[in-house]
This record gives sequence, C-alpha cells and structure tokens, in this order.
Amino acid sequence: MGVQGTLEYLSDLLSSVKSKKKKKQIQTVAVKIRMDCDGCGRKVKKVLSGVKGAKSVDIDMKQQKATVTGYVDAKKVLKAAQSTKKKCELWPYVPYTLVAHPYVAGAYDKKAPPNMVRSLPSTATITETGVDDHYTQMFSEDNPNACSVM
Repeated sequence: MGVQGTLEYLSDLLSSVKSKKKKKQIQTVAVKIRMDCDGCGRKVKKVLSGVKGAKSVDIDMKQQKATVTGYVDAKKVLKAAQSTKKKCELWPYVPYTLVAHPYVAGAYDKKAPPNMVRSLPSTATITETGVDDHYTQMFSEDNPNACSVM
C-alpha cells in the first residue's frame, strides 16, 4: 500500500464522517382531537397518514385520540391535525399514578379517560389555604377550646 492507497483510505474515511446524519428516533405522538363520526375519523387518519415519516396512525373515537407512530415531530403532527379545522391539542393526560398530587385543581379533569389526569408541569405546587390552618388549630391539643372527644 503506497502513498496513493493511503490517501484514498483517508479520503474515504473523512467523506464518510461528513455524510453521516443523525437518524431520527421513532416516536409515538398522541393528539386529542374532536371527532364526532366515522367520517371525521377517516378524515383525521388520512391527514395524519400524510405526515412525512408517519408509519402508522391509530384512531380511538371513544377517547377522542389519534396516535401517530413513526419518525415524526410532534409539532408537525399537531399542525397537520389543526389543518382539519377540528379542535385539537397534544394528548394532555397521564396515568394518575405518575402524578404526585392527582386531585389538585389543575390536574383533575372530569372529561379525562378512566385512571387518567392532566399532566402538570413539575413547577406546579399545592398551596395551603387559611381554611386548612383553621381546622388543624381547631383540633390541636394546644387549643383549650378544642374538641373534648380527643
């Protein structure tokens, strides 16, 4: 292997480093989208199937949920869903076992599927009210007017 062979080897090595692109990870994107009938479901499935990189689209009419699996971006899927002129948002629900306080005012949602609550940002905190303090003092041993049952 002479000088020419070495130069070819180095050239091939450098060109392969440049041309490598990061592969997108396969993702599952869920969208809450209002669908009233089977026609709406077919329309949503057709539009979401047209998103570049989508491998499969599942529609759940009962939960008003569309799930797109493939090499997709959540923003592009949401934009495609909004192009159907239907009310939609990224799937906001998580299992209530994953939330520290599932019945906080912002998390609990009557329209959520069973055993699901809205996901809250980790910065959300529970604030105590003066009413709670009143009840704790009412039954305190330090309070001379506390309940005599204790």
